[in-house]
Amino acid sequence: MFYWIMKNLVIGPILLSIFRPWVVGLENVPKEGAVVLASNHLSFIDSIFLPLVVDRPVVFLAKSDYFTGKGLKGWATRVFFQAAGQLPIDRSGGKASEASLNTGLRVLAEGSILGIYPEGTRSPDGKLYRGRTGVARMVLESGVPVIPVAMIGTEHVMPIGTRLPKVRRIGIIVGEPIDFSRFEGLEGDRFVLRSVTDELVYRLRALSGQEYVDVYASSVKEQRASQSR
Repeated sequence: MFYWIMKNLVIGPILLSIFRPWVVGLENVPKEGAVVLASNHLSFIDSIFLPLVVDRPVVFLAKSDYFTGKGLKGWATRVFFQAAGQLPIDRSGGKASEASLNTGLRVLAEGSILGIYPEGTRSPDGKLYRGRTGVARMVLESGVPVIPVAMIGTEHVMPIGTRLPKVRRIGIIVGEPIDFSRFEGLEGDRFVLRSVTDELVYRLRALSGQEYVDVYASSVKEQRASQSR
């Protein structure tokens, strides 16, 4: 109920009237049943606008830091992410990654829509980076279809490092579902996982028109951070 009120009566109408997002392919999202929405990731606001334009609730897995802040800012951030239907996860790797996978599988087992970013983190420069195979494992283990989604122009509205968004129109392109059922039972094969991930990222590239870079976005961020020290 809280999610519905914030989306349809409070936050949603305000943001939609200000930024006027254009949307193509929304009919590709099924009216019911579990599905994965796999999107490129250009800005913090991607996780806000994608759920706003989809009629059904969309659950994103957000890093746990957003839910543990202290003071007024911490409270406001926590309430905002809860209103956006996001679940906290630990991204530190190892057992935490397995727990994140299980959380995503639980969401899908409930017949819900799970939003996920194959790149694993926001693009540092607007380019499309190599996908992480966690999304492939989730899709193959759950057996649900995956729908590629391209966010357009969100990096210009709220670039990394900024606190307040600029008022500009953004776009969202929802592609046709991809059926990976031909790989059923092969979620333990790392070559299959890489193949599924690369096919998904290729679809994202076709939808978004982004330049593709065959390295992980997190590696680029780490390299740039070390050079700036």
